[in-house]
Amino acid sequence: MRPPAKNDDSHSRQPVQRMTFAQLTKRAVAELQAKTTAHAGTWRLDEADWSVDQDEGTIVFTTPKRIRATAPVQIIGTYNSEDGTWLWGWDHPSVAAPLAEHAKRLLAFGEKHGIRLLTTRKLDCPEQQCWEFTALACMLCQAQGGYRGPAGSALVFMTFGEVRLSKSP
Repeated sequence: MRPPAKNDDSHSRQPVQRMTFAQLTKRAVAELQAKTTAHAGTWRLDEADWSVDQDEGTIVFTTPKRIRATAPVQIIGTYNSEDGTWLWGWDHPSVAAPLAEHAKRLLAFGEKHGIRLLTTRKLDCPEQQCWEFTALACMLCQAQGGYRGPAGSALVFMTFGEVRLSKSP
């Protein structure tokens, strides 16, 4: 799924150290939207099925045209669509510790800068904010993209690294 588009790029050239949290988040969402558009145009991310192997630490996308895109994955957190809550990957019972590194970096960033949204284990929030957390992780951890996939009533928000393309059998 795609992150919602943000059109205002007025803070894109300002150094990260001088930005407010809101400015940083806005910039991160814009960057994630650009990356998502590039992936959709190159290998059809927007049409792909997905699966995560936590033991291998990978996400595999498979398009209807049998393009297979494989990348390292990190789980930022999950959004419970039934009660509108976010649970961070850094303290999630269903997330393997090695796949929570990007979430842990956001926890550390939040602790350093006094940002409670990044340090509170479970939050009541709209889904849009989950995209913002994912975009921030993507930017601060230099990931290649972000993705949201359904898992029952939960939505899993992830970042992914360098994509390897192949033809699916």
